[in-house]
Amino acid sequence: MYGALKFSVGGPLKLAFRPWVEGLENIPAEGPAILASNHLSFSDSFFLPAVLDRKVTFIAKAEYFTTPGVKGRMTAAFFKGVGQLPVDRSGGRGAGEAAVRSGIGVLERGELFGIYPEGTRSPDGRLYRGKPGALARVALATGAPVIPVAMIDTEKIQPPGKVMPKLMRPGIRIGRPLDFGRYGGMKHDRFVLRALTDEVMYEIMKLSGQEYVDMYATAAKRQIAEAAKAQKQALKEAEKEAQGEAQMEVQEEAEQARNGS
Repeated sequence: MYGALKFSVGGPLKLAFRPWVEGLENIPAEGPAILASNHLSFSDSFFLPAVLDRKVTFIAKAEYFTTPGVKGRMTAAFFKGVGQLPVDRSGGRGAGEAAVRSGIGVLERGELFGIYPEGTRSPDGRLYRGKPGALARVALATGAPVIPVAMIDTEKIQPPGKVMPKLMRPGIRIGRPLDFGRYGGMKHDRFVLRALTDEVMYEIMKLSGQEYVDMYATAAKRQIAEAAKAQKQALKEAEKEAQGEAQMEVQEEAEQARNGS
């Protein structure tokens, strides 16, 4: 099914958007490898596999596989077909363990495992701090090389609120494989997990040219949501205050009219 969907979806996708690619030679012809990418758009998981000859398996949130109804079943079938593995992100540490097990399983089969170290899409196009969990633990558990990948301009194809995608050329830069063999036997050291993740994020930053923000994207999304909520509340209060002032002016004018008569 992966091959069929790659032909039926990936082919037209490349034909319509003509993504440019640099560094394809850094993808090994065979054997396990981890593709660690920035995450700008929902379409990232489609453009990257479309330009690769080999199958790449990403982990995806479980909601894509559990939505009820006909549409939900079609969505689940599609994501399974393109090689996505469901991970329940609501379970805290359990979600991380599931991601690690999934990644190790893919690599033990000698395949390519794709992961977004930021953990979620960037809310504003900037590059956020990588989470020192699945990426580092899978890399250290398997010894597989980590290949940094930069998706470029994919967020501009279909910005939030836009129904029709914009026909433009996104870009993909693939960096040289990173070997973390020097950390052998240290997969439980949290400082090593942090150092490995930061090194990968630095390489992604160089490839993408994004501004780096030293905080998690999930925290940034909360801040943005809270700021939007506060702004909405402030506008509501200002509108209420303006209505009150207008009502007072009407009452004053009515009073003056009565006194004048």
